[in-house]
Amino acid sequence: MESFFNAEFFIGNRQRLRKLFTGTAPIVITANGLLQRAGDTTYAFSQDANFWYLTGINEPDIVLVMDRDNEYLIVPSRSDNREAFDGQVLNDALTERSGIEKIYNDKEGWDKINGRLKKVKHVAIIGAAPSYVEQFGMYTNPARAKLTERITSFNSNLSLLDLSPHLIRLRMIKQPQELAALQKAIDITVSTVKDVSKPSKLTSYKYEYQLEAELSRGFRKRGAVGHGFEPIVAGGSRACVLHNVANNSALNQGEIIVIDSGAEVEHYAADITRVYLSGTVTKRQQSVYDAVIEVQKFAFDYLKPGVLLLEYEAAIENYMGEKLRELGLIKTIDHQNVRRYYPHSTSHFLGLNVHDVADYDRPLEPGMVLTVEPGIYISDESIGVRIEDDVLITPKGIKILTNKLSRELV
Repeated sequence: MESFFNAEFFIGNRQRLRKLFTGTAPIVITANGLLQRAGDTTYAFSQDANFWYLTGINEPDIVLVMDRDNEYLIVPSRSDNREAFDGQVLNDALTERSGIEKIYNDKEGWDKINGRLKKVKHVAIIGAAPSYVEQFGMYTNPARAKLTERITSFNSNLSLLDLSPHLIRLRMIKQPQELAALQKAIDITVSTVKDVSKPSKLTSYKYEYQLEAELSRGFRKRGAVGHGFEPIVAGGSRACVLHNVANNSALNQGEIIVIDSGAEVEHYAADITRVYLSGTVTKRQQSVYDAVIEVQKFAFDYLKPGVLLLEYEAAIENYMGEKLRELGLIKTIDHQNVRRYYPHSTSHFLGLNVHDVADYDRPLEPGMVLTVEPGIYISDESIGVRIEDDVLITPKGIKILTNKLSRELV
């Protein structure tokens, strides 16, 4: 599949970053590193989104330096053994992709930047996350922390400037190439979900993983690199676990099945959720489903330029409370009661990361892409319903990018 991105895209992103960052301090940004899976094997490599946004390069451990009008890459050498297993990193290919002509090996590059760092008071980086994020129970890639450690070893008096706010501002507004890649990922996801959810096929799946496998096959054969995130295929009570990614349970007749998935195309991923049912829908299931659809329509109507997401989420929480009360689930509309059945936000930004970087205090602007995904989860009744679409903020409102996939339950 032809790439949506060329060197001009990445050159332009670096130029835009320079305009936002008006200082004269050197900018030093690292790629991600490989992470051990077991023994001498690694997890599949996933590039740092900011590094890719500025270079288009998918190799680990490379460092980008932007110093005034000078820019170059530092590319660590690989042993013969590693080249035999992982292949060579070809400088010509890096230049063609990124538009960066100057490329140095590890010693040459760090000798060059060392002299500069000893003379300056500031250096601009992307701030490192904590090594462990307790909220999500996850360890983070150590590459940024290692870069900071190496930089400060040359000059312990350096003040570090964090470029994150500038890159967030840039990435929140999608360029035409980004929208094209996102739409391709969405179209692949829509076609695949349509295929795997045909009534004749739904009755053939005995386990959640069989449906997951069909999603994987459909994404790859249609041109995606695979899943943009771990897919969720959850039947019955498991649909009430928001990130049920094990996908290993049996599927039973009459259960609602939640499919939350998204194909990835050149780092940009769709994020779409639909629910299906093999068998006859009950009145209760239909009532819950209809309530979620009404909340989503309310959200669609609310979104437009100038909207603050905190106000938007508060309005949806109140409207969801009305629907939960109509369903007999709550008597009083308040935060605690609503969140018992609707424990997540309605929208997040979409882009290079499925949950993309964003400033949630910034009013919506044309060019931003968000999900809209209300849900109701009633574990006591084994009913979980979530409907998720991807939308582009336009000058007058929104464009629903996922409209080709039906939202009907049956």
